[in-house]
Amino acid sequence: MRNLNLDQLQTLVAIADLGTFAAAAQALHLAPPTVSLHIKELESRLDALLVVRGRRQAELTPAGQVLVEDGRRLLAASDELADRVRRRAAGREGVVRVGVSAGVSTRLLPLMLQALHRRAPGVEVRLEAVGSADAMARLQAGTLDVAIVASPQAATAQVPVRPWRNDPMVALLPGEWDAPEKVTPQWLAGRRWASFAPATQMHGLIAGWFGRAGLHPRPYLTLSYPGALKSLAAACQSAAVLPLEEVLDMAQVSGPGDGAGQRSADAAPAVQVRHLDPPLMRPMALAFRELPTPDVAVAHVLDMLGEFAG
Repeated sequence: MRNLNLDQLQTLVAIADLGTFAAAAQALHLAPPTVSLHIKELESRLDALLVVRGRRQAELTPAGQVLVEDGRRLLAASDELADRVRRRAAGREGVVRVGVSAGVSTRLLPLMLQALHRRAPGVEVRLEAVGSADAMARLQAGTLDVAIVASPQAATAQVPVRPWRNDPMVALLPGEWDAPEKVTPQWLAGRRWASFAPATQMHGLIAGWFGRAGLHPRPYLTLSYPGALKSLAAACQSAAVLPLEEVLDMAQVSGPGDGAGQRSADAAPAVQVRHLDPPLMRPMALAFRELPTPDVAVAHVLDMLGEFAG
């Protein structure tokens, strides 16, 4: 049996609602013979009498009543499906897989997701914690759509790379330490400090900062997540070198000369923030899959991320 024709089904529902073939024709902007043809073809397809024409009004048969009751749900589902397709085509609906490296600020991520919800509430972002090198490979393989990666990364024709942010790195120190106004590699190398895991580019960035001063100290501990490094400093266990953006959300922060998060003089800070000397910057980039037909949902995500560039 052939599938139901939704236009014909809509005609039957209109007759049930309005009572006559003529009223249905007028409401649907159809010629009266077209309405009659729709019902005739529906009845032929289902091998069932659906409507009985009265002198003043058309009445549904029991079979017609069943078709109208369930047909309303079918037409509603059809309308919903068409709306979803239009919203997806306009980029107002879709799932975008975004890879984020360990160095991406946990303070920035909620702000970015809130901005995307305001811009395109139907777009869902699925975040995946993945290293920069792995993210580039997964973009190439098509298992990620967008990635925030440490810079530099080698772009390809299928995976372009755009500069995104260049954030200053700072030293996060236990509040009990007697610290200088700015932290040098020589000063930090003589104390207990923790770093990112060796496989990360953040580890290489910090090692390079020490190396340019002719130093190669071993960290007290290496961890994969900024939150764990912050906890060590808060527990007076060790120092850590982190992006400034990463420590702005901490409850008690002090740092001479920068004014960031200053508390009253009699409040003992849990941690201290010190700028580095020489300065160290953390460059980040956006990488994404280049598709033959642009995905509007992905474009919304890239536009949102662009608002946080700096």
